[in-house]
Amino acid sequence: MCLILTILTAIFFTILYLSKKKRGLNAKAEFTTLLMFWSASFMWSVDGIANVIEKEPFFDISLSDTILGFIIIACGLVVYGVLNILEKRKLAMSI
Repeated sequence: MCLILTILTAIFFTILYLSKKKRGLNAKAEFTTLLMFWSASFMWSVDGIANVIEKEPFFDISLSDTILGFIIIACGLVVYGVLNILEKRKLAMSI
């Protein structure tokens, strides 16, 4: 379940990044966050492939895996918030 949640979050941040870029806004925080979530998705995909090789299901739909997915999303959102604050602070100092 953490793979599914992470992929959905990565897609969300990719759309957010592309929309900010299209409007000509600085999107460094979004880019860094989307890379983090896509990297985590790739990592869990490799883990899923290893599970299939060991004759286990690709997706783990357990409660503990769902909680892990939400913890990863929360940590990613914290990182995104910190990066956004630093980006705005840097922008304010340059004015």
